[in-house]
Amino acid sequence: MDEVRVTPAQRVTTGWMTLLALAQMGVIMAMTVGNQILLPSHVARIDPAHKEASLATVFAVGAVCTIIANPLFGAMSDRTRSRFGRRRPWIVGGALVCAASLVFLAWQESLAGLVAGWAVAQLAFTAALAAAIATVPDQVPVRQRGKVSALAGVGQLTGPLLGGVVATVLLTGAKAGFLAMAALILLLVLPFGLFTREPAQIPPAAVTVATPQAPPAAPVAGLPRTAQSPPFDLRSFLRGLWVSPRRHPDFAWAWTSRLMITLTLAMAIGYLQYYLRDAVHYERLFPESTVERGVVVLVAVFTLSSVVPTLLAGWLSDRYGSRRPAVFAGGLTMAASGLVLTILTSWTAAIAASVLLGAGYGMFAAVDQAMVTQLLPTDADRAKDLGIVSLANSASNTLGPVIAAPLVTSAGGYPLMYGVAAGFATLGACLIWRIRGVR
Repeated sequence: MDEVRVTPAQRVTTGWMTLLALAQMGVIMAMTVGNQILLPSHVARIDPAHKEASLATVFAVGAVCTIIANPLFGAMSDRTRSRFGRRRPWIVGGALVCAASLVFLAWQESLAGLVAGWAVAQLAFTAALAAAIATVPDQVPVRQRGKVSALAGVGQLTGPLLGGVVATVLLTGAKAGFLAMAALILLLVLPFGLFTREPAQIPPAAVTVATPQAPPAAPVAGLPRTAQSPPFDLRSFLRGLWVSPRRHPDFAWAWTSRLMITLTLAMAIGYLQYYLRDAVHYERLFPESTVERGVVVLVAVFTLSSVVPTLLAGWLSDRYGSRRPAVFAGGLTMAASGLVLTILTSWTAAIAASVLLGAGYGMFAAVDQAMVTQLLPTDADRAKDLGIVSLANSASNTLGPVIAAPLVTSAGGYPLMYGVAAGFATLGACLIWRIRGVR
């Protein structure tokens, strides 16, 4: 028997889209500022002689926690039954725990404390973000998903810039930075969780139902039984982590493509502060500045370069119903960024690479998430399946430091590392053409 697919048809409001974008902005801001500025600075102060390896340890443990949490929290969200809905309790709870863990990190003076605090923070980040992303296939019609993903992408891209300015220009020191991120994540995430509503059931005007062999049927009342989720069961959950590439090849190709492209981003930014300090010698070039402020400058360039490509790619993909070209173009542009740093090592090259990386990732981020929501295997497990997709991001955050560290410390150094990153982006861009279910 063919599965009945439920697709929202009622358009979401601009206010709803804005609150979702702010929520994602808050989570990504805290994660990125922690990764790029606060943790590298803190680790360099605690263990200056082995900072690369120690930072890789902090990142790797946090990423492993995220790998576990993405599908687990997604599956639990799918099965949550409360008067507040399925997603909102996880969004609010994740934001609160995240803020608490950032406050904890502010007072840590040991590597073990940083590892533990960042692990809990990653779990909380994942819970809030997984639930927020799942509201898109829950409530947004396909014809709006490019715009929603683009607006959310702008929020995700501008968040690190806002957080970077706060952590390095308005404030000084890791403690003040962690406390500021805790406050900002509450300010930006809680409004979406507290002031939006989830439909208890999908009303007649809000759904269309289709099967793979039949055209869309007339709207139906209520939520079809096939879209309901059974209670959480660990054995079923573990079995559900495997999505057969043979049964769902498009989903598998989208996952692999995302892994390759986000691996490029993880390698590009994970050691950015150390690249500026040790390869570019930023503080020698600009004695009145600090390497942390150099990172903020590059984040600003990255962000400003991404805004127009992000919005334009999302709008065009909705207008023409075509997702793959934007993802392909974004991946190749990110590859070009890596090639710049493979050939040149200078502050000017870092600026040029940031422009290309921002434009490329903007195109990718605007459309890839919208495309993935159209390739989910089942309606009943949307958040879990999106969590499996997000494992590509988590895996890249885990593999990025593991791959990058030996390359950076080898004879090839940073040029070799960025060349390998460019290769991953090129491969990810090419794999997108293996997808057949989305144009």
